[in-house]
Amino acid sequence: MEKRIVKIALIQHSCEPDRQRNINKAEVLIRKAAEKGAQIICTQELFSGMYFPQTIDVNKYDWAEPVDGPTNARIQALSKELGIVTICSFYEYAADGLYFNTATVYDADGEYLGKYRKHHIPEAPRFLEKYYFTPGDTGYPVFKTKFGTIGLLICWDEWFPEPSRILALKGAEIVFYPTAIGVNADIPGLVTTKPWRKAIVSNAIHNNIYVAAPNRVGREDATNGKGYITFYGNSFVADPWGEIISEAQTIEDEIILAEIDLLEVKRTRDILQFQRDRRPDTYHELMSRTLT
Repeated sequence: MEKRIVKIALIQHSCEPDRQRNINKAEVLIRKAAEKGAQIICTQELFSGMYFPQTIDVNKYDWAEPVDGPTNARIQALSKELGIVTICSFYEYAADGLYFNTATVYDADGEYLGKYRKHHIPEAPRFLEKYYFTPGDTGYPVFKTKFGTIGLLICWDEWFPEPSRILALKGAEIVFYPTAIGVNADIPGLVTTKPWRKAIVSNAIHNNIYVAAPNRVGREDATNGKGYITFYGNSFVADPWGEIISEAQTIEDEIILAEIDLLEVKRTRDILQFQRDRRPDTYHELMSRTLT
């Protein structure tokens, strides 16, 4: 039986205040993943720095970079040098007072294929993202890379079923979810690891696609010294049947590798026929925020 085998890698790691050291660490892990045969490599959400939206601090706007800034330039150079597709999550400066949580895609020859800006912006204790990020305006693009057609969603996007459906209908075979999620010290006893995984895996099942979610690890104290988040890692890859085929083995720095067959997307769709049996003509009520 014909196959379309692709090897993907997720980069899971802790972050520290020195942003240059975080980027250096990511580069080392990307190089190691490429040495192990990875063809598409995805960074975790906002990998170049600590998770700053724990608190309100106007000075953090200075962390934002344009698309052609130094972080993307470095990842783009790695794509070209190593012949790999890379997904780079970063804090984007678009204009004064206009900032986005963004991920870019570089093809295996280093060509810039485009960007996705996070659409769903949370606001909760320790996750004060509405202060820092403008809701995305890119729509939900897909990117035709040398090794397959991919889509991007970022962290909070993963809890909503509609975006992954759109990406699947546009031809995405793999959807990557750069993520920063963990145990919130302000809500004792709440650990969202299982529902987080289930939400993403459900997107794989409903759309018969591969899903891949890199998440950071480690405790990060708020910059004002009040509170912290412990990021729980658990990065994973699931197939179009919803089976987890590769996952982090530690809550430390780690490369998660998965060899996938992209023809499994067609096979599962031919068997389950969700695409055929959809009834978009009956879903118009979803266009309203409330129905009561």
